[in-house]
Amino acid sequence: MKYCLVPAACAVCLPLLAGADEIPIVTPQTVVTATRFPEPAGDGALDASVITAEQIAASPATTLPDLLAREAGLYARDLYGNGGANATVDMRGFGATGGQNTLVLLDGRRINDIDLSGVEWGVIPLAAIERIEIIRGSGAVLYGGGAVGGVVNIITRSPAGAQRALDARLRTGSLDTRQTQVTGTLSGERAGLILGGSYFHSDGYRENNRNGTYAAYLDARWLAEGGSFSFKAGLDDQDLQLPGARLVDSAAGIDELDSDRRGTSTPLDYAARDAWRAAIEWEQRAGRADVNVGLGYRRKQQDSYFDFGGFPDYREVKLGVWSFTPRLRVPLLAERATLVAGADWYRWDYAADISNSEANIAQPINRVEAAQDNRAVYLQLSVRATDSTSITAGWRYERQKIEAQDRYDPAAPGALFGSAAPAGEQTEREQAWELALRQALTGSLAAVVRAGRAFRFATVDETYEFSQSFTRQFQFLEPQTSIGYDVGMEYRTGALLARAALFQLDVDDEIHLDAYSAGIGNTNLPPSRRRGLELQARWQAAPNLALSGAYTHTDARFREGELPAYGASVDIAGNHVPLVPRHLLNVQVAWQFARAWSATAAAQYVSSQYMENDEPNSGRKIPGYGSANLRVDYRAGPWRIIGVVDNLFDEEYFNYAVRSQFTPTRYNAYPLPGRTWWVGVEHRFR
Repeated sequence: MKYCLVPAACAVCLPLLAGADEIPIVTPQTVVTATRFPEPAGDGALDASVITAEQIAASPATTLPDLLAREAGLYARDLYGNGGANATVDMRGFGATGGQNTLVLLDGRRINDIDLSGVEWGVIPLAAIERIEIIRGSGAVLYGGGAVGGVVNIITRSPAGAQRALDARLRTGSLDTRQTQVTGTLSGERAGLILGGSYFHSDGYRENNRNGTYAAYLDARWLAEGGSFSFKAGLDDQDLQLPGARLVDSAAGIDELDSDRRGTSTPLDYAARDAWRAAIEWEQRAGRADVNVGLGYRRKQQDSYFDFGGFPDYREVKLGVWSFTPRLRVPLLAERATLVAGADWYRWDYAADISNSEANIAQPINRVEAAQDNRAVYLQLSVRATDSTSITAGWRYERQKIEAQDRYDPAAPGALFGSAAPAGEQTEREQAWELALRQALTGSLAAVVRAGRAFRFATVDETYEFSQSFTRQFQFLEPQTSIGYDVGMEYRTGALLARAALFQLDVDDEIHLDAYSAGIGNTNLPPSRRRGLELQARWQAAPNLALSGAYTHTDARFREGELPAYGASVDIAGNHVPLVPRHLLNVQVAWQFARAWSATAAAQYVSSQYMENDEPNSGRKIPGYGSANLRVDYRAGPWRIIGVVDNLFDEEYFNYAVRSQFTPTRYNAYPLPGRTWWVGVEHRFR
C-alpha cells in the first residue's frame, strides 16, 4: 500500500472534491462502437470507457495486459512477464477462467478461440492501436458467448483522414530486450493505406524464457459516395520458451522461489505460433439507414512441446475461423430511437495432432478433429425518451453445434497406452438480453442502471479430456449462464471524468477445470456470485498535469454446493473463488515539467488471493504486492527519446500459483521480473 495510498488520494479524491470548479479544457469528442456502429461516447445507456491513442503513447505500460490492468474492473495475470505472452485479462473476477469470460475483439471481431491458447497480446503492436473500448458487464447481446465479465474491443488505426507519415520506434533494454516498430501511412481524398510491422525479442527474466515475436499489418480503405470499403490483413510469428513453475513445499523443505527464483523446471518446453488474418468490410448509407457487411478469415498453427518429466507431449494444432457479420442500423420515431439488427456466423475448423516428439508427428498417436458452428441473430433498440433519458433494450439468440472425432494409432511411436475418444456432437441454444437506463441528472452528472443475461459455451479443449478410468473422451458440458446487475454514476466535464459503479453477477453452471475428481477434466461448478465496486477518475488538473486512478473491490464467492474429492466431498458454499484479489488499486501521475520534458509515474497494489485449485480455501494465499513504474520523455521536433523503469522498487512477487490437490503445503508459483529498464527512440517522417 505504500506505493499507492498518497497518489490515490490525489488522483481519486481531489477531483471529486473539486467537481464544482470545472477547468475549461476542451477535449475532442471520442467515438466508440458500443452498438457496433460509430457513435459519440457517453450518449447511450450502454456507455463504453475508452483508452485513447494519446493515453497509450504516454503510458509506462509496454504490453496490452499491463495497459488494461490499470482500468477499473480489469486484472491482468501473467506467467512470465515477457512481452505479454501467456498473460490473461480477467474482467470482474473469474480467476482461472478469466480469459474465457472476457471477450476480446479486434476491430469488432472476436479473437477468443475454441481452444484454450488464449489471446496472444504480444502480436498486437501498441503502435497499431487507435483506441481500446471497454464495456464492463455488457456486450453479450451484440457479441455473443464469452462476454460474461464484459468486452475489450481493440480498434486499430485508420488511414482515413490521416497524415502521410512514417513512424519508426526503436527500443532496447535489460534482459536483452529489443523492439522495432515501423508504421507507414498514405492518405488521399478517396483512399488511404496503413502498412506496419514490429519485432520483439527478449531473453526473459528466467532461464528458458526467450520470446521472439514478429507481426505485420495492413489497412486499406476506399471512400465512396455515402460509404466505404476496407481491407485489413495481418500476420504474426511467435517463438516462446516456457520455463515452467517454481516449486514450494514447506513440509519437505523445498522453496525454489528463494533458492533459484530465476531457474527453470522445464528446460525443454517451448511453444510456437504462426498465424494470419484477413477481413473485408463494406459500409453504406442507404436512405436513413446504415448497412455494414463484414467477412473475415483467420488461421493459425500452434506447436508446443512439454516434457512432463520424461513423458513428452508434442502437439500441432491448426485452427481456421470464418466470420460473416452483416448488420443494419435504422433510425425510428423521428430519429429519437435507433434499431440495430444483425446476424453473426462463425465457423471454426480445429485439428490437433498429438505425438511424443516433433520428429514423430507425421504419425501422430491421436488426431483430434472438430468443427464448431455458431449462428446468432440480435436486436438492440436505443431510445432517447427525453433530452435527459436514454433507454436501451436488446436480445440475442445463438445456436452452437460442435462435432468432434478422435483417431488413435496404436502403432505410432510412443503409443504404449492410449485410446480414442468416441465421436460425439452437441447442439446448444442460448439467449442473452439486456435492459439499461441512463438518466442525466445535470449537464455533467448521469446515472446508469443495467440488467442483463449472458452465456458461455465450452471450448473444444475443455471437452476433450480423460475419463475417471483415464481413457479419452469428449465431455460435453452445459452452457454457462449468468444474470448481472449494475448501478453507476458518471461525472464528465472537459477536465474530469469520474465513474463509480456497483455490480452483481450471479453465475450458474460455470465451466471450470475439475481438479478434485479422479481423472482430468472439466465440470460445471456450483452457483457463484460476484459483487463489486469500481471507481475510476481522470483529471486534467492543469494544462501540464494529469492525474488518474482506479480502485476495484471484488467479492467472488460460491453461493452453494460441494466438489467431489476422491470419494469424499469439499463443501465450498461461501468460499472465495480462487485467483480473484479483493482489492485492486492503480494510480498514475503525468507531468510535463519543462517545455520538452515530461514524466509519468504509475503504481499498482494487488491484495492477496487464493491459489488455483484452492476452492476449499484451506491453503496458503498468493501474497499481496505493490509495484511502480516510471517513464521520462524528451521531445525535440519529430524526435522523442523515452526511458522507462518497470518494478521500480525491485519487488519480488508473483500473481499466479497452483496449489496441489494432494499436499496442502505444496504449490507451484510463477515469479515475475524484478526491476527492468528500457530506452527508446521514436521519429516521425512526414
